[in-house]
This record gives sequence, C-alpha cells and structure tokens, in this order.
Amino acid sequence: MGHEDHAWKGVGQMEGKERSSDRLSDMLSELREKEVLEMVRNALEEKVNPLSLVEELREGMAEVGRRFERKDYFRSELIMSAEIFKEAIVLIEPHLAAGQGENKGDIVIGTVKGDIHDIGKNIVATLLRCSGYRVHDLGVDVPPEAFVTKLLETNARLLGLSGLLTLAFDSMKETVCKVEQAGLRDRVKVIIGGGPVNEKVVEYTGADAFGKDAAQAVELARLYLEG
Repeated sequence: MGHEDHAWKGVGQMEGKERSSDRLSDMLSELREKEVLEMVRNALEEKVNPLSLVEELREGMAEVGRRFERKDYFRSELIMSAEIFKEAIVLIEPHLAAGQGENKGDIVIGTVKGDIHDIGKNIVATLLRCSGYRVHDLGVDVPPEAFVTKLLETNARLLGLSGLLTLAFDSMKETVCKVEQAGLRDRVKVIIGGGPVNEKVVEYTGADAFGKDAAQAVELARLYLEG
C-alpha cells in the first residue's frame, strides 16, 4: 500500500482500549467484527484503494486458516471469520465495480461434488472479481456435468475446482474427464485448490495447476487468461 493508505490504520484504537494490533488483517484474524467493519467504512470514506483492503482481509483469513491448522481455532471460528469477511466485502464491492473496467475474462468456479466447504472458494471468487474477472460461482457439491454446462454457456477459458476433503480428488478427476469428453480441454485451463491439494493431486486429477492460496489463484488466472 502507498503512503496515503496508512492514515486509516489507527481506527482500531477505539474507546481508549489497548489492542494487540490496529491492522485490518489482525482485527479479522482476531474476529473483531465491529472494528473490522468500522475500519473498512472509514477507509472507504478516505478513498483508500479498495483492493488494498481486500488484500488485508485476505491476509486475515490466511491467518485464521493457520490458527485452525494449529488447532488454536475450530470450525466455529472459521465460520465467524468467513461471515466477517463477507460483511466487509459487501461494503467494498460497490467501490470496486466502477474501477474494474473491461472484463478480463470469464471464469467458472465451484466446490466439487461430495464437498460442501466454501470458505476458501468464496475468498478466491471475491479476489478474482476484484481483479476484473467475471466469475461464475456454481456453489458447493457441484456435479461434473454442471461445470461443463456452464463452460459451454459462458465460453469461459478457465475452470477453478475447490475441495477440502480428500474424497474431492475423485470428483475433480471426473470433472476434468467430463471437460475433455465435451471437447473443451484444449481451450479450458483447470486449476484446483483446497487444503490437501498439491502437485500429486494435480497429476492425479489431470488439472493444469493448483493454487496454494487465493493470491496464487489470481496469479494463475492472470497467467492463463492474460499471459
């Protein structure tokens, strides 16, 4: 963030209370809902670059994920952090729309059949939209045929498959096979994501790449659609 973006950093020093941090990312990772939303509102009023706010929120969610992995946080904290994130994005999105300009490309995304986890997928979809892509989010527990139908409908050249459970790997593989059977594989790149996803899963499913986090997913979109 540029120098002008630091003016809003002090919003967390409210009511004279001592805080562990006044950074937006830390407020989110500490589940301080009221302060997160107030800081976002104030920052937007001060014309802070909305994409910098999204990046701070992404960092906060990444920290929540790390705390969950360490078992410092549990499912209830994951759900609460996701709700705070969504509330903040609702405030930010109107400020992004006017500056997005030309659509950079269509992307179909969803959590594959047999898996209903959507926190990571939602963050990726939001960052992709903020980066200027038209995202078609099919939700969770999406059958392979639905992905193919949407690819045909939108002429999208990028497919994002999400899954947190290991059983999602077979669904990812089946989806890639359906895309190939539909004659779309030559023009559609497939990226996958989720906690247990790695290069071996990419090889198993037949995907092109995996994003270890939301920021990398956006970089892959740029590579495949703008490179």
